[in-house]
Amino acid sequence: MTAVLVVEQCLNGLQLGVMLFLMAAGLTLVFGIMNLVNLAHGSLYMVGAYLSVAFLEMSGSFLAAVALALPATLVVGMLVEVVALRSLYERDHLDQVLATFGLILFFNEAVSIVWGRAALFTSVPPALGGFVEILPGIRYPVYRATIILVGLAVALGLALVVSRTRVGMLVRAGASNRTMVAALGVNVRLLYTVVFGVGAALAGLGGLMAGPIYTVQPGMGEEILILVFVVIVIGGIGSIRGAVVGAIVVGMVDTLGRAFLKPMLATVLSPPAADSAGPALASMLIYILMAAVLYFRPQGLFPAVRG
Repeated sequence: MTAVLVVEQCLNGLQLGVMLFLMAAGLTLVFGIMNLVNLAHGSLYMVGAYLSVAFLEMSGSFLAAVALALPATLVVGMLVEVVALRSLYERDHLDQVLATFGLILFFNEAVSIVWGRAALFTSVPPALGGFVEILPGIRYPVYRATIILVGLAVALGLALVVSRTRVGMLVRAGASNRTMVAALGVNVRLLYTVVFGVGAALAGLGGLMAGPIYTVQPGMGEEILILVFVVIVIGGIGSIRGAVVGAIVVGMVDTLGRAFLKPMLATVLSPPAADSAGPALASMLIYILMAAVLYFRPQGLFPAVRG
């Protein structure tokens, strides 16, 4: 039974990790290329979740909701970049933090006006319901397994695009020397808008997949954004490979710590002490890990290579 629980929690950690990656990939690209601190990235995760709920109610099909919510979130992200963020690239990070914090308040109020402040609940699509037998005697929800597969497929596809295509070459060049890229005739403004829109769509994908597992409510993006920043710091700013590794490490450490730290402490401490110390220490594990990584590798595990 213990082995089954360990495997299940490892899969849960991997599932959390791939969802964190979907957000971290867009955020690390935006920061690495545009040098923009975007606190509102979690709001795009929330927008994706709300749009998927709205399109699901309209169409009655989960696939249709996904097909509509993703491009809609991409368009929202591109509009945000053009209207609110384009003028912030040459400003210092404090101005960017204040402006994007204002966007958080705007999006939270906007979804509250449109959908109300009450949490929305969606169910797992019937086609993805039930369980799949991962190993003999170990069953895992089909929907969570699908999230893992989708996240890993997106990670592979994004890595191939960044490393093997002309668009990826421009993205890497823009991160290294945007002035030279502009001098070669590349429309840097359009490049920034597209990159930001793709990052928004990735965050929206995470939000719409999270809808059937978590509640969809105003402010849901801020809760996960903190974890995403930890992922980026651990993995290395501007690095897709770092985002993948950092997300999986954070997902595993957070999930396994919350599942097993309290029982482990109960073997050496009294039950009341373990009950009080276990959850507190479990919530601190990823920050302790981040501090350790920063001490030994201040640039993160896989910092982006810059020319």
